[in-house]
Amino acid sequence: MWNWRGYNIRYQYAGSHGPSLLLIHGFGANSDHWRKNIPILAKSHKVYSIDLIGYGYSDKPNPRDFGSEPFYTFETWATQINEFCTSVVKDGVFFICNSIGGLVGLQAAVMEPQLCKGILLLNISLRMLHIKKQPWYGRPFIRSFQSFLRNTSAGKLFYNAVAKPDSVKSILYQCYYDTSKVTEELIQMILQPGLEPGAADVFLEFICYSEGPLPEELLPQVKCPVLIGWGDKDPWEPIELGKSYGDFDTVEDFVVLPNVGHCPQDEAPDLVNPLIETFVARHFDRGDFMLNQSGI
Repeated sequence: MWNWRGYNIRYQYAGSHGPSLLLIHGFGANSDHWRKNIPILAKSHKVYSIDLIGYGYSDKPNPRDFGSEPFYTFETWATQINEFCTSVVKDGVFFICNSIGGLVGLQAAVMEPQLCKGILLLNISLRMLHIKKQPWYGRPFIRSFQSFLRNTSAGKLFYNAVAKPDSVKSILYQCYYDTSKVTEELIQMILQPGLEPGAADVFLEFICYSEGPLPEELLPQVKCPVLIGWGDKDPWEPIELGKSYGDFDTVEDFVVLPNVGHCPQDEAPDLVNPLIETFVARHFDRGDFMLNQSGI
């Protein structure tokens, strides 16, 4: 684990001339959410897992320092991802993403298409609370409630109630179909970074962020191949709605992951790791990689 420009990074590489993977976590998670994937994938890939700014052990700038416009947006995180790829990874990289990390990966690929060789989306966030998906008559109420949470003590009280072991366990029990995978290690892994200074402000900023891109807006703009994997027992992002994303021209396949919830990489790494490996192998051009390594 190392820190680069305030971003916490996990990196593992066994020494083969394989492609680079960047693992991008979801809301409230961090690079440790890929701990069951990194050692396996690193046998044949360069594997990086990054804490998005504001999450995990990356820096947590106060969003109020950036004026009235939201700071923690998909454009902010995509810029972070692309800067890291340009400065550190350098050769073409595959984005492996879960939940909101999928929007980050798509946005990054739209902004800098030459950097990304392919994207695997695991239960991408449908952003059902996006303002565009709400009835017009409910939008003023949503805005008022968001302002109430963000600008009064109620938001911090709400966060303090959530940032407790029992609350984290209850939330994980909702999104994991196999609750035996909700271990004390996992609970502490999610909870501890959320107790750091500034974490509450990040949390409140993002839950009040109901604008920005939707996956259905980004998918048509992506130039690289996309594969979607979906845990069919996800209560937050129903597979019946997710299946429509398989119809986009950029999406080569929609893979159902049976009896799995919202975080397949952690709940079912035995299904996800081979899916990643076969997708990357299918689109990895070893000749391009060797040219990049040679500096040609």
